[in-house]
Amino acid sequence: MTREHSSCCTPGTDAPLAIASPAAARPNPVASCHSTRGQVLLAGGEFAMGDAFDEGYPADGETPVHPVRLAPFHIDETAVTNAQFATFVKATGYVTDAERYGSSAVFHLVIAAPSTDVLGPAAGTPWWINVRGARWRRPEGARSDIAGRQNHPVVHISWNDAAAYAAWAGKRLPTEAEWEYAARGGLAGRRYAWGDELTPGGRWRCNIWQGDFPHHNTGEDGYLTTAPVKAYRPNGHGLWNTAGNVWEWCTDWFSPSYYAKSPPANPQGPRTGETRVLRGGSYLCHDSYCNRYRVAARSSNTPESSSGNLGFRCANDAVAA
Repeated sequence: MTREHSSCCTPGTDAPLAIASPAAARPNPVASCHSTRGQVLLAGGEFAMGDAFDEGYPADGETPVHPVRLAPFHIDETAVTNAQFATFVKATGYVTDAERYGSSAVFHLVIAAPSTDVLGPAAGTPWWINVRGARWRRPEGARSDIAGRQNHPVVHISWNDAAAYAAWAGKRLPTEAEWEYAARGGLAGRRYAWGDELTPGGRWRCNIWQGDFPHHNTGEDGYLTTAPVKAYRPNGHGLWNTAGNVWEWCTDWFSPSYYAKSPPANPQGPRTGETRVLRGGSYLCHDSYCNRYRVAARSSNTPESSSGNLGFRCANDAVAA
C-alpha cells in the first residue's frame, strides 16, 4: 500500500503497513437504480456548520462556523452492517482494499492472529498494529470472525470500498455538509448530537473510550470495540450512532482551509486532494488524545486506507414524486 497520511484516530498507509502490492483488477460492481431503502428523508435548509466551542484541533479546520444551505436528501439511519456488506460481496464478488493489500490495521488489545501475522505498529500510532489477513470478515485477524456481529458496522473499509458499495446499492456517500446536518439531529450549535453534556443523567450516549488510553478501557459504555448499529438512542432525525463506534467516510476531499471558502449552498468539498473526509469518531476516541466525537469534528485518510474502526453510511438525492 502507498498510504502516506496518519492521524491519532486512524492509521495511515505508510510503511510498515505495506506488505504487498495490490492484486489484479477486481470486479467492478454494476450500479443499481436509485434506492432509499433504510434511509430517512431530511428536509434540508440552512444550518451553522463548524465548531462553535473552539474545541477542535487547528489542523482539522473545523472553523470558521459558517452558514450552509442544503437541498433535501436521504441518508442511512445506521452505518452499513456486516450483513449488508456480505450481501454486496456475495452478489458482486467484490474484493476490498484490505484484502487486495493482504493486511489491515488492528487495535493492539484485540488482535486475534498467529504471531507470524503480526507485522508491526503503524508509525506514530503504536496502538495500531498491521495484521496480515485482517479484513472485514476477520476484523481482529485470522483467528476472528463476525459471527454474532451481523448487526455491527462493517469495518476495515476504505473509501474506495465504501463508494463501490454505495454505487451497487443505488446510493452514494454523503457530502461532509450533509453528514454534519444529519448528525446534529436538528439541534443547532450543540457539542454533541444530543446536547452539550457527554453523559446526560450519567448515561453514555455513544461508544467511545473510557479509562487510560490506549492501555485500559473500563468499558463503561458497554463495548471495547464496535457496538451494534442501533445501540444507544437515535438523534432527532432518527439516525443512530453519529458519534463514536466507527469513523464514517464522506465523499469530499479534505482540506483544513475549506470552510473559509466553502460555497453557501450544497458544498461538495475541494475539487482535488490527497485524503477523504472522515466524520463521527470511533470507539477509540478519548478526550486525552482524540476529542473527535463532537458533531463538528473532522478527520481524514487516504482513499485506500483501512482499519478496524473505519466504516460508512450512505446518502442519496431526494427525488420528486
